Amino acid sequence: MKIVNEKGKLFGIINVVDLLILIAVIAIAGAIGMQLFGQKINDAVSPQVDITAEVVIIGTAPRLVDEIIRQDLVGERLVAGNEYMNATVTDVWLEDYVMQAIRDDGVIVDATDPSKKDVVVQIKSKVAKDTPSPKIGSQELRAGKTFILKTQTFECSATIRYVEIGE
Repeated sequence: MKIVNEKGKLFGIINVVDLLILIAVIAIAGAIGMQLFGQKINDAVSPQVDITAEVVIIGTAPRLVDEIIRQDLVGERLVAGNEYMNATVTDVWLEDYVMQAIRDDGVIVDATDPSKKDVVVQIKSKVAKDTPSPKIGSQELRAGKTFILKTQTFECSATIRYVEIGE
């Protein structure tokens, strides 16, 4: 038995051109289905849980601290590239910026900077429950990593202080 017979039918059943058209139609229908129902399927397969991350902008200059207070970032959604992410700033507070200084006798001590502050920002989002690499956009969330804190009107490099997944 030939694979393609003299009439151009594959295994004597279907025309090769008709088969290619059928495969293209199925692929297009699948792509449309994934666009419409992909997120629902993903949520059903891997349920989403809350994730909380705390990031700190260390030693922030007074003029930037004033701008952060003026903008009141609480409630702002994070941005990656040119898209809003499923992440929101839930709290912002200031802490003293502590640095090390050397006294005249050579002893190293902690000293509070009189003008600089640490700006702490709490972020909430959702991630898949069993994800090995929790992310917001393309940025992985792990304590100690650098995180670019970007909203519609603000962007600054921060350090992730802690990450909590789930309750």
